This record gives sequence, C-alpha cells and structure tokens, in this order.
Amino acid sequence: MQTVFPSAAVLRQHYALVSALRAQGFTIGAADKVKPMPGDLFMIVEGEAPPVSARTLVLAEGPVAAVPFHDGNPARLSFGLEDAAIAGGFASAMLRGAHAPVAADPESLALYALAERVAAADITVLINGPTGTGKEVLAKAIHMGSTRRDGPFIAVNCAALPETMLEALLFGHQKGSFTGANAAGEGFFRAANGGTLLLDEVAEMPLSLQAKLLRALQEREVVPIGATAAEKIDVRVIACANRDLQAEVAEGRFRADLYYRLSVFPLSTKALAERPGDVAALASAMVLRHAGNRGRLPWVTLDALAVLQSHDWPGNVRELENVIQRALLLCPGDAITADHLIFDRAPAAAPAQAEGTLSNIVQLSEFAAIRETLAACGGSRIETAKRLGISERTLRYRLAKAREQGEDITRRAIA
Repeated sequence: MQTVFPSAAVLRQHYALVSALRAQGFTIGAADKVKPMPGDLFMIVEGEAPPVSARTLVLAEGPVAAVPFHDGNPARLSFGLEDAAIAGGFASAMLRGAHAPVAADPESLALYALAERVAAADITVLINGPTGTGKEVLAKAIHMGSTRRDGPFIAVNCAALPETMLEALLFGHQKGSFTGANAAGEGFFRAANGGTLLLDEVAEMPLSLQAKLLRALQEREVVPIGATAAEKIDVRVIACANRDLQAEVAEGRFRADLYYRLSVFPLSTKALAERPGDVAALASAMVLRHAGNRGRLPWVTLDALAVLQSHDWPGNVRELENVIQRALLLCPGDAITADHLIFDRAPAAAPAQAEGTLSNIVQLSEFAAIRETLAACGGSRIETAKRLGISERTLRYRLAKAREQGEDITRRAIA
C-alpha cells in the first residue's frame, strides 16, 4: 500500500483529487502526525518546496499540462475543474506507476477492494469475465498483495499450449519419459513453488487433464510424467475464464468437482462499456505508459473523452489501449482530440425498423421510454434514472448507445 502525503494547501485546493486517490487504494498520510518513510510520495501545490523531488507531484491551476517524473525532477499537473477526470487518472498513474492496476469506476474500486481482502487469504480464486477486461491484471494484483509477493508469478494460457504437451508443461517430466524428452522438465507448478500460478483460459483444458489438476489442488502435490512418487508443492492457483464455467459443467465440458475446487472465491470483471468511470483513468494511464520519452504528456481533451466514454468497446480494455496508441502516433502536439481517435470498427449502424426483430423493438421502446421520462423530468438525468429504476451510469450508457445509432435523446427530450 503506497502512502501519499499531501500538503495542507493540496488538501484545501484539491480535496476531491485526494479523496479519489484514497478510494483507489492510496494511504493518505499526515506529515504532522506520521513521519514519512523512504519511498513515500508527496503532493504539493505550485510554489511550495518539494520534500523529495523525485517523489513529489506538483499540482497547479491553469492550462492543462502533464509532466511525468524524469531525471529526479518532480512530476507536474496543471488543470481546471472540467478536466478533473483526466487529471485524476494522470495523478494516479504517475504516483503508482504506468503499469499498475487502474480503477476509478465505483464497481471497479469495489472489486479491487475485495481482491485486496482475498489476497490476504491464501485461497484459490476464480476470475470470470469477458476477454480483455483485465483478469490477469487483477490476478497479479492479488499476488502482489499477498504474502507470496516475493515468490514467482507464472501465467499460463491453457488455450495457447498444445494439448499433447500441456500435461508435461504443467506438471513436469523426467528425462526419457516420452519421445523427445532429452532432459527433465520442471513444469509450471514446480516453477511457481512459493508463489502464484495463473491458469488463464482454464475452460480450454482437456477433460482428461482436469482430473490431474484437481488432484494437484486437493493434495498439493504433483506427479511429473515418468515419475513414480509425488512431489509436494506450495502454490496458490488463480484461474481465469471468459466462459461461464457453470454452463460448461452443465454441458459436460468441465468437471463439476474441479469447478468447485477452483471457485473457492469467485470474482468477476465487467465489460468496459459497463464501467464508463474507468475510461478516463485508463486512458490517462495508457498515455503515460506509451508516451515514450515525451517531456510533456498529450492531454486527452474533453471532446476526445466524450467519444471514448460513448464507445461500446467490444474489445474492452485491449481495444482502448490500441486506440490510445494510435492517437499518440497521430497526435502532433500536446493534446489528443477526437480527430486522433481511430477505432477498430465504426459504431454499429441502427438496424432498419422494418426488420422488426425482437431486439430492435425492445431497444426502440427503451429509447422512447427514456426520451419521454427525460422530457417529463425537465432534462434531469438524476430524476430520470430514479423514475426508470436504473442507475445514472446505466442511463448514460443508454444515451450514448442511442447517439451511436443516430438519435440524440437528450436534445430531442428538451427541445
């Protein structure tokens, strides 16, 4: 857990940013009560003397600017109230590191808070969620928050390994145990001893191998191919799947006993479109991650952020990273605008009403209900969401979906 010591002026002028950092897992220290330790971070306002230059973020008000840590110099952020979302993303990424987990949406923050508690208990974890939603990032955060953080973290994609070699790669083999085994192989389980083994895409594991994995989890031992005696292992297993394993069990493609052994504590990641609050924070972190040696980071402008937040993100976080990398390539100056955003595909066009499919009819009825309720509420999104019985986040997503399909519900409702 990283500790940040904000100055009194920062607490007065940027309390919302400090609160956001606290929600994202930073410990906020008070220098008058606790003595800063080596490695702690500091935040000051422009004009104050940095306690430790290489670990101090300077905040200023004015035209947007983001300068990362470099050559022992402080990082610097200048922004106004309207750019607080991107500024918060930059502040978190600069203080925590460009490759650290990113979360700002309430549901994502709750997930990482739960993962922090899970990390303290040495139990098996199953992470389910769509492809590209950060399951491996979450798994590594659990590893780094556990007592095994100094041990190895080994990630294995079960779908990427040849089925004929998967058993030997997981459990190891002895020299001469099969054709081509000219030397003994340690196997991923024994290589991860004392640490964490991530089994990604575990639903792709053949049924014949699932029984051996079950035994390894139950007995905490493995039998390498060609060996006659089991070897004890001390490994925490985290499994990831982008398919519903309960459905796979029902279809007979996944062992029920293995599912329950893996799902000691299940966690779920959501599609990026369902957590729009993460978009600004992720975009900022990715700018920092891929900006190279730029002395000043390109700022994601308000128009660009609006486009990013309204996209449906079929490729989830991976697609967002692609979009940001393209934008950095096309951006000639210090601002990423909507013109610099190139998506993997154009937003889907609204289907013709004449087709009359059930999904079209449901969506058109939904848009009409939102439009009428929004008009009745005088354009208030808060009141509209309450009357419709949905969250404000869901309402924003529906409005953005309508805009992608050529209908600006908000404008029509208040016209």
